Amino acid sequence: MKVFVFFVSVFVGLTAYAQQGNLSNSTTPIAAEEPPVDGYYVKSDILDREVVPYSVIRPTDVAYIKRVWREFDVREKMNTLYASPKSRLIDIIMEAVLAGELTAYDPTPTDKNPTGDDFSAMERLAPDQVLGRFGSDSTLVEEYDEDGNVVASHFEAAAFNPDDVVRFRIKEDWIFDKQRSVFEPRIIGIAPLVTPKMDEITGGGVAAGDLGGEEVPADIPGLDMGTDAGSISADAYPAFWIYFPEARHIFVNKEVTSRQNDATGLSYDDVFIKRLFASYIVKQSNPEDLRIRDYIDNGVDRLNEAERIKKSLVDFEQDLWSY
Repeated sequence: MKVFVFFVSVFVGLTAYAQQGNLSNSTTPIAAEEPPVDGYYVKSDILDREVVPYSVIRPTDVAYIKRVWREFDVREKMNTLYASPKSRLIDIIMEAVLAGELTAYDPTPTDKNPTGDDFSAMERLAPDQVLGRFGSDSTLVEEYDEDGNVVASHFEAAAFNPDDVVRFRIKEDWIFDKQRSVFEPRIIGIAPLVTPKMDEITGGGVAAGDLGGEEVPADIPGLDMGTDAGSISADAYPAFWIYFPEARHIFVNKEVTSRQNDATGLSYDDVFIKRLFASYIVKQSNPEDLRIRDYIDNGVDRLNEAERIKKSLVDFEQDLWSY
């Protein structure tokens, strides 16, 4: 009986002690030595995660491989998680690049790298060069004296606006490993896309249908001069490329904000590995190295061609098995 009373006393004492530090059960203010937790538990799991490495693929086990380029728009309903102000994809990439934690590669085509996306031939961009890849204009800032006279002036780069980046391009390989009997995609690189503004194309303040005799700059990336007079358009071009196997070490500790549930525990590494994004194919590897837009003009027909390529990959996997 004494032993029972002892254990009851210990249990009641520990319970009372535990409740003393619980702000939700307290009736009197409790001074906190540290800032309070914003919630009822600390999300420390995602901060301690490490990248799960891919399975090793031997060259002799690769029975089929197809390279695909695809794009996804963060304005689509399924991709809104990539544009959440709490955890925006472009913010995560830019923060890591500017801090020197992630390497940005120059997408400018060269003789050794005609497509501009061959990582083995791309030049690395310094962190201070990255902001200039988004075409940010410089603003003239004037300095005045006490009498209001201009005494000096200097240019300051315009602030980077993450809302301007709404599309991303993905370069990936679809590989069939006959040793593991697995047909899987592996992302090689990701590039934020920039669409030139019309005033950048026409020299400022001139509409696309009325060039007004302005000389169009020839060095605008993605510039496409139409066959009709005054017809001009600009395709989105990569600001820079990041190497996905390197970026995984950044993405694995960055939580994704979900509309349905705050406790999903998904990181950006998870959503890319699990393919939680809606995208469309813009190119597949071919002998002529043509994009879909190079041989199909109509936008609807391009989407149909992208679906045909996607279906061909699915059919290849289905045809591997007998039922």
